[in-house]
Amino acid sequence: MDAGTLSMLVIVGLVIIALAILFTFVPIMLWISALAAGVKVGIFTLVGMRLRRVIPSRVVNPLIKAVKAGLDLNTNQLESHYLAGGNVDRVVNALIAAHRANIELSFERCAAIDLAGRDVLDAVQMSVNPKVIETPFIAGVAMDGIEVKAKARITVRANIDRLVGGAGEDTVIARVGEGIVSTIGSSDNHKKVLENPDLISQTVLAKGLDAGTAFEILSIDIADIDIGKNIGAELQTDQAEADKNIAQAKAEERRAMAVAHEQEMRAKVQEMHAKVVEAEAEVPMAMAEALRSGNIGVMDYMNLKNIQADTDMREMIGKPDKDEEDER
Repeated sequence: MDAGTLSMLVIVGLVIIALAILFTFVPIMLWISALAAGVKVGIFTLVGMRLRRVIPSRVVNPLIKAVKAGLDLNTNQLESHYLAGGNVDRVVNALIAAHRANIELSFERCAAIDLAGRDVLDAVQMSVNPKVIETPFIAGVAMDGIEVKAKARITVRANIDRLVGGAGEDTVIARVGEGIVSTIGSSDNHKKVLENPDLISQTVLAKGLDAGTAFEILSIDIADIDIGKNIGAELQTDQAEADKNIAQAKAEERRAMAVAHEQEMRAKVQEMHAKVVEAEAEVPMAMAEALRSGNIGVMDYMNLKNIQADTDMREMIGKPDKDEEDER
């Protein structure tokens, strides 16, 4: 192989490498697709997107959809939303859906909703096709003490103007639950609630529970209603049980005080008995002193002993026999 052929092959290889790098860096096919769709996007605009670390297809393809749908958008708007971290394709789809449904929605508003973390396309679809939110069974107690359980279906429509900063579904369910509980609690009788369940929906709907939320409540329908426990009777039973326990505690306190008083009186009896024994122990000493001093004679002392002996005998005769007690 001569030097001319070798140089030609080198030149052809360099050209191929240069074209590969060019087609990799410059999205020629995307530019051709945009031109075929009637969207004017310059080749240097696409190169600038590459330099700004923007994926051109993420901007050009949504732009083609928007132009074909009749929307007035440009690459700067879509590119700026992409650089802000938004979902360009979802925003364009939401704008197309709003345009088809005759809903006024600007690109700036739609981009703000998307950057706020809301699904703007789902919101637009919910504006056209309202969503039904079903609450769990919510229990309330009527004035007669009967528990009433109700399940509601809330038909809501997205409010585009309040999507940024508006409360979500959990707030709507909580407010409706509070309204159901208050409506049941204000009823004189649980039978009235069972006879007219629409009274709950009318009362709750009239309170304007959608204020400050991202939704507009269209209707509140009671899907199911049921009777729960007799809360009033249970409360009365618990109160009676508590009163009984209190009364028993007070009676036990009085019994303990009576037992303590009885023990105290027994102690006093033993104390007085000890004093009597102590006094009786001084009698022989007094007799001995009387004998010494001559106040009494020996015969007087002997007569006293005889009287004591007679008294002890009479007491022994008067006591029943132990064997007779056992027979009885």
